[in-house]
Amino acid sequence: MKISLIAAVAKNLVIGKSNDLVWRLPDDFKRFKSITSGHYILMGRKTFESLGKPLPNRTHLVVTRNADYEVPEGHHVFTDMQDAFIFSLEQGIDTLFVIGGGEIYKESLDVADELLLTLVDAEPEGDAFFPEWNPENWEETYREFHPADEKHEYSFTYVNLKRIDHK
Repeated sequence: MKISLIAAVAKNLVIGKSNDLVWRLPDDFKRFKSITSGHYILMGRKTFESLGKPLPNRTHLVVTRNADYEVPEGHHVFTDMQDAFIFSLEQGIDTLFVIGGGEIYKESLDVADELLLTLVDAEPEGDAFFPEWNPENWEETYREFHPADEKHEYSFTYVNLKRIDHK
């Protein structure tokens, strides 16, 4: 099973503030939807709650310390990341997409096989951060720049990275 971390990340590694995004990038939303649709997505409770409801055509795996936390039927709760990974392996899925937040990214970075990043040309204030990664452990496999325009306040670049030295 491949573990993919997918995130929009500012220059200062900010990914959110007050349990919300700090920008609106419609093309990035479309990319996220096309990549994750039909797959299992792993997230923390706060990220799940920020969605408002489960995203269509995806199975949500929610990690929380609250063993009694409830999610709609067809989605799953775990109190431990390892249990979520084991469950995913048992389901025989090809790729597990980790979608946040900061602590979930931090806990899964060491086991990730790829990073699917949208690097946002901004340095907003925030309280959720993507963890620093060592570029020596990653090979860039894709890059696509998007300038700011009437729909996108900031320019951004899609960058896909594949782990070189999987530890």
